[in-house]
Amino acid sequence: MNTLETDVLVCGGGCAGLAAALAAARNHARVLLVERAGFAGGIVTTVGLPYFDGLVDKKTNKIVLRGIPLEFLNRLGIVAPDAETVPKFHVLVDSIERFKLLADRMLAEQSPRLSVLYHAMACGAEVVADRIDRVLVASKDGLTAVRAKVIVDGTGDADIACWAGAPVTKSPSLQPMTMHFRIGNVNRQPDLSAKCRDALVRAHEAGELPLFYGPGLMFHFAPDEVYVHATRVAGDASDPGQLTAAEMQGRRDVWTMFERWKKEVPGFEDAYLIETGPYIGVRETRRIVGRYVLTEDDIKAEKPFDDAVATGCWYLDLHPQAATPGSAQKEKGHQPGPYDIPYRSLLPQQITNLIVAGRCHSATQWAASSTRVTATAMAMGQAAGVAGALAVERNVAPAELDGRLVRQTLHQQHAGPYLRS
Repeated sequence: MNTLETDVLVCGGGCAGLAAALAAARNHARVLLVERAGFAGGIVTTVGLPYFDGLVDKKTNKIVLRGIPLEFLNRLGIVAPDAETVPKFHVLVDSIERFKLLADRMLAEQSPRLSVLYHAMACGAEVVADRIDRVLVASKDGLTAVRAKVIVDGTGDADIACWAGAPVTKSPSLQPMTMHFRIGNVNRQPDLSAKCRDALVRAHEAGELPLFYGPGLMFHFAPDEVYVHATRVAGDASDPGQLTAAEMQGRRDVWTMFERWKKEVPGFEDAYLIETGPYIGVRETRRIVGRYVLTEDDIKAEKPFDDAVATGCWYLDLHPQAATPGSAQKEKGHQPGPYDIPYRSLLPQQITNLIVAGRCHSATQWAASSTRVTATAMAMGQAAGVAGALAVERNVAPAELDGRLVRQTLHQQHAGPYLRS
């Protein structure tokens, strides 16, 4: 078996893992990023979701996240480098392909300190005492054992934490998954969303469509192209069999929607299905039980933390396993003001050289329904990467690192939690 050694190993190149790898390398650590797809970006690129959620306080439209999340939007030309506010709460990526290219470019800028392996994924962890000694990575080379001083779990499913024996939790009823898709050659008509919704209700009542929501239709990428988020598939994406079944069901549901609209909704007569996302979108699987569990009460109270390393601001957004025509939820979610995410919620119990970032950090189900979104995950990833590099520099485990130092370092780099006036 091949063996590699590095300072920081980042498992998963989604929003959290991408930022973690960049931040660790920029803070002078040797980094290896492994990602199962052929590109980084996670839900933006592998699913096709253009929403860059969690960047803006809805009450004021003030930008509450800076650092790497804002840098991406700066370099895409979406937000000015010195912007304090944005016109809309929903910040959108204007091109999925440009996002992929920018992610590649930003990773390449950190070479040779940062190495990237696409088409590779962690598949096991070997633990000695309270530390991960080796992570097994599967690729076209077979199995490779990677030894790292610090590991960042950016898998979304807390895979590394789970395999290492750290405590994890999973809610009895998981939020459903969504297969995103795009339809071309659509002639925009009045009340298009309402007519599409009514067609889905008929398909659901006929037994052709098990679940759905909305639908959310947006002419975002082109004047005659509709981006759709509407499918809803129950299942546990940390179970490979259920994940496979969910992706098959998601594609079936997309085709059912497309055919219904083509037959029944004016404007879709000459439409064609452009694509479904390469992967289905996953909202929730495992979460670590960390050294602090962020709760919905913390979020609603906007509780301050001395070791805050990121800011959340998205609403508590729990999707049910049910059909919800015209909306995403049965009940309106709570919209908080900007709130702190503590460093301790990125630290699993029992394993000292592991940091977790993204939707699988330590939080209750309701709290994670807010922290799971793209920009917030990226901010947690940047914090994890900075912490990993600091731990390597000081020759300590991440669990021994003072979260206030991580916060201070992030602020020095124009990142970290939002400073309330």
